[in-house]
Parts: sequence; C-alpha cells; structure tokens
Amino acid sequence: MIPKPEKSSYLLAIAMVLLVLHFQLLPAVIAGLAVHVVTIKLAQRVPGHWGNMAREVILGLLAVCVVVVLLGIGFGLWSFLLGHHGMADLLSAVAETLDHIKRTLPTNLAVSLPDTVEEIQSNLVDLMRENGRHLSEIGMEGVKTFAHVLLGMVIGGMTALHSFKGVEEWPALSAALHNRLKVLSESFYKVVFAQAKISTLNTILTAIYLAVILPLCGVHLPMMTMLIIFTFVAGMLPVVGNLISNAVIVVISLGVSPAVGGASLVFLVLVHKLEYFTNAKIVGGEVHARAWELLCAMIVMEAIFGIGGMVAAPIVYAWLKSELKDLELV
Repeated sequence: MIPKPEKSSYLLAIAMVLLVLHFQLLPAVIAGLAVHVVTIKLAQRVPGHWGNMAREVILGLLAVCVVVVLLGIGFGLWSFLLGHHGMADLLSAVAETLDHIKRTLPTNLAVSLPDTVEEIQSNLVDLMRENGRHLSEIGMEGVKTFAHVLLGMVIGGMTALHSFKGVEEWPALSAALHNRLKVLSESFYKVVFAQAKISTLNTILTAIYLAVILPLCGVHLPMMTMLIIFTFVAGMLPVVGNLISNAVIVVISLGVSPAVGGASLVFLVLVHKLEYFTNAKIVGGEVHARAWELLCAMIVMEAIFGIGGMVAAPIVYAWLKSELKDLELV
C-alpha cells in the first residue's frame, strides 16, 4: 500500500510535467536540472569532515561556478553556430548548393532560384521588413526564454544545496517530493550522460568522414567545422537528432556533387545503423530502455506537446521507468 504523501507526490509530479510542457518551460527545467545534477555530483567530492559552515560556502561556490560554466558553454555554442561567421558560411554553402541545383534543373525552374549570396541576403532583408512585428515577438520570446533559463539555473543550484540537509526532519509530503526530485535528477543524469556518449561517438565518426576520408578523396566539404559541432549538438536528441544532422550533411554534400551526396548518404546510413545499436546498448544499460521504446515515447509526446514533448520524452520516460521499478511494478 502506497502511503498518502507518496500518492500526493506522484500526482503533483504528473501535474508539474503537464504544466511545464503546456507553458513551454522545458528550457528552464532542463537548465535547472543540469545545474542541480552537476552541483550534486561535484559536491559529493567535498570531504565530509569539514564544518557545516565551510561546507555550505563551498557548495554555494560550486553552484555559482556551475551556472557560470554552463552559461559560458551555451553562449559559446550559440555564438559559433549563429554568429556572424557562422551565418556567412551558411549563406555561402546555400549559394553553392543552389548554384549546383540550378545547373541540374530545367531552365523554367532554375530561374526562380537566387543566383548569389547577396541576392539571398536581399531576400532575407525583404522578409524581415515584411514580418518585422513577428520577428520582434520572436525576439521578445527569446529574451523571456533566456530569463526563464537563468532563473531555472539559479533554482537548480538552490535545490542542490537544499538536498544536503537532513531529509528525515522534513514533513512527509516534502520528503516524498524530494524523493521524486531525486529520481528525476538521476534519470536526467543517466539519459544525458548516455546520450552524450552516443553523440560523441557519432561526432567522431562523422569528423573522420568529413575531415579525413573526403579530403583524401579530393573532396572538401564547406562548413566542415560547423557541421561537426552541429552533429554533436543535434546528437544530444536521441534517435532523431542523428537523422537531422545526417540530412543537413547530405544536403550540403549534394551541393558539391551527386556522387559526394550519395557517398555521404551511404556512410551516414551506416553510422545511423551503428547509432541504433549503440543507443540500445548505452541508453538501455543506463535507463533500461531500448531505442524503440524511446522512439515510441518521443512520437507520442511530440504528437501531444509538440517539439518540447519530443525533447522531454527520453527524460520523462526514464523517470517513469525508474519510479515503476522502485514500486516493483516492472
């Protein structure tokens, strides 16, 4: 028989998941969980014989350092992928791809495509002028999302510090909610850590193909560095992330030649097959879930909550399985 505080904590946890996805607070929650988990993992290395005051000061400094480092990594990736040079490289690659497609398309279709990077930029400027109000709203949404992420990171650090206080002294419902947070943070850590290993493997194989194999064959793909970093970032999304990065690489490869595009497609299909098995082994070993289970969860949650649901699905599914396992129901 499950105690009443435990039942209440489960109901509150379900309600919080629904509210987070409905109000699009997932970036803040993920940022908060990241700070919470990293701070706890680092804090576990702090010697236990130190005084309470010294321990609390060190834990606070750890939380601040984790927030600063994660923000730095986030800004670094953002500026590299979306900064001036990144956009210039992207536009150049698009122009080269369009130029190649124009040479293969019938004349009546080719004339509708822009000829140069300058023409693409001009089209983008016209689009911005026509949709200025919508872009302004998007900009305000970006500012609001950043504020949510920052607050989420601060809350994550505070909850990490609070986790080291005596849970046995807490009221029953507070202790039960703390257990839900503990299981969630462990599930988050397992999913992210497992996916980081998979994404790193995919990125290494893709980097070997782009930076070694293709150049040895006399082919130099544009935006190679950005494609490698994008492969790692997209690969953090289980199963479908690899498909997204593969599609981008194949499109860029087609801009060089159909043969390079075909070779990239064959290579990346093989990598994707390897990723499927490694996903089943690594993620399955960490969270006891096969790749098809995660994919089904992602499809269902994407249908209900959109992109946010798809991103949250692996974490929520791993959390659910951990809770069911603790209850000895699976």
